[in-house]
Amino acid sequence: MSSPCALLAWTFLTLLGLGVAQEDLTPCSPIVPRREWRALPSTCKQRLDLPVRCVVVSHTAGSPCDTPASCMRQVQNVQHYHVRTRGWCDVTYNFLIGEDGLVYEGRGWNSKSIGISFMGNYMDRAPPQRALRAAQSLLACGVARGALRTNYEVKGHRDVQDTLSPGDRLYEIIQTWPHYRY
Repeated sequence: MSSPCALLAWTFLTLLGLGVAQEDLTPCSPIVPRREWRALPSTCKQRLDLPVRCVVVSHTAGSPCDTPASCMRQVQNVQHYHVRTRGWCDVTYNFLIGEDGLVYEGRGWNSKSIGISFMGNYMDRAPPQRALRAAQSLLACGVARGALRTNYEVKGHRDVQDTLSPGDRLYEIIQTWPHYRY
């Protein structure tokens, strides 16, 4: 499904609250796979030791995106910056959340912790509810798939590194999530 119609299908399914058939029967919302946003091949070798205990929430601090087309471009831009400019093996985030309410696969369930980055700058404004719901759904999916421990911890990027990420407004929100731990 790699055509402009695929974007419409993802959007339609998300708006209806329906999921695309997954490989297993976990209650997961659709995740836009790497092939749909035309990711560069990853050269990373490290695999995820499941289930993971820690989820780190960040923001890209760049422009937000609110349509599947603009979010696909934004994910490509993030990956290009990480791979071509920084010289890393792939986009560093496991998943990226767009203001369109969709989850975009980065490295997927594949690292030491799960990094979820909201695309946009959330210093002075909060992400829309559909983006926050997408993140919560992704976390529930991770538990259901056995990729996250049931007692996983959510941390803000600033809790683990000297940074302003995930932005003041998003940080205030994740501090209210049940699994948040400072």
